[in-house]
Amino acid sequence: MTVGEMLAATVPMARTLNLEFLETTPERAVVRLPDQADYHNHVGGPHAGAMFTLAESASGAIVIAAFGDQMSRAVPLAVKAEIGYKKLAMGEVTATATLGRPMADVVAELDAGQRPEFPVAIEIQRADGAVTGEMTVVWTLRPNG
Repeated sequence: MTVGEMLAATVPMARTLNLEFLETTPERAVVRLPDQADYHNHVGGPHAGAMFTLAESASGAIVIAAFGDQMSRAVPLAVKAEIGYKKLAMGEVTATATLGRPMADVVAELDAGQRPEFPVAIEIQRADGAVTGEMTVVWTLRPNG
């Protein structure tokens, strides 16, 4: 099962919005929100909440891809998020997430008995390549027990 299939199976909101997981690696996650009238705002583009969910889902995908091997001892949780809407989004939009800290540093903190936090940066783009939004989600790996 791919990371995208796992998220679609375990996160109902990802299924609700019909998110498409195009790439999920520890280096990068790319997720697309198709153009769907049910999720439009008052000007005919994707609703801000749908774009937030798209970007947060991309951040979750990279976290699972990067730290999936740690799930037996820690649970990934979003700690906080900040989003900026830069340009009008119309049509389908795609979110690209990247880790803000080296994986090895995060795992080393977990190994030391700490609860590491790390940022994930996400860029949201229209089909024409214009950046319509930027988001940062701070994640933690909460040790089990």
